[in-house]
Amino acid sequence: MVKIFSLLILISIMTGCASGPSFKNDPVITKSVKKGGGYYLDDGPGDNPPENIDAIPDATPKVEPLHSRANQPYIALDKYIPMTSFYPYKEKGIASWYGKRYHGKKTSIGENYDMYGMSGAHTTLPIPCYVRVTNTENGKSVIVRVNDRGPFKKDRVIDLSYAAAYKLRLSDKGSGPVEVELIDPRQFNALKKTADVTTEKIKEQEIASPEIKPSEAVSIKEPLYIQAGAFKNEKNADLLLMQLADMKLENTPPLQKQFSEDLFHVVIGPFNSKDEANNIAELIKSKVKISIFVKEKN
Repeated sequence: MVKIFSLLILISIMTGCASGPSFKNDPVITKSVKKGGGYYLDDGPGDNPPENIDAIPDATPKVEPLHSRANQPYIALDKYIPMTSFYPYKEKGIASWYGKRYHGKKTSIGENYDMYGMSGAHTTLPIPCYVRVTNTENGKSVIVRVNDRGPFKKDRVIDLSYAAAYKLRLSDKGSGPVEVELIDPRQFNALKKTADVTTEKIKEQEIASPEIKPSEAVSIKEPLYIQAGAFKNEKNADLLLMQLADMKLENTPPLQKQFSEDLFHVVIGPFNSKDEANNIAELIKSKVKISIFVKEKN
């Protein structure tokens, strides 16, 4: 009888535990922009986003000093060696975005992240810098200011603010294929100034324009770079970068890593002259048994 009574008590306790807390007490996640589906770690748009996000202007490229600490080599799941100067960079891959979970938090250069600003994060580009990001599926393009590090996932090339992702039509999907191109603010502003002058002349209906003499034309010379290696495996490229960095070559342009034509290229540059590039190349070859050559960067 005692055993039966004890069993009844145990069943009663288990039944009470199984009822658990009421689901009505659980937080309800509401999203004012995206309908249906969830966000990773509840990182979605804010509850009161601007009415017309498409009207938010792109970032305007301008020359800014690079942040000294945020452009040092660092480790975040892997070792990264950021660029410390501007050279042609273009890469295709997957873009993701981050929203209210990080809104207001500090970026790698100490600024407050604004999910409704036009900004982004990249693992190795010099920061701050400006890039043009194009959605390769629909052709939409935006310019963002890179002021943070990330994303630290192998298949991702850039993290975008919520506003940038929205304008590219990536916010509902969470990620998507893009092309990222680094903008040199000096060239960008020079071209913009030229375009503005041209537009003004058209408005004034100036028919005649002075002929530009060959001596007055701007000569754009391709920068010279040393290619120290090209690898299918990114880790091999990183190993060579670290080996070259350990050499501590004086008066040498930055070491860079670029992905193109399905290879990770290790390059040094830009150099002002071919003689300068050749001298550094010979010095490296005397210390490291690798095949290197000087080339113009496309």
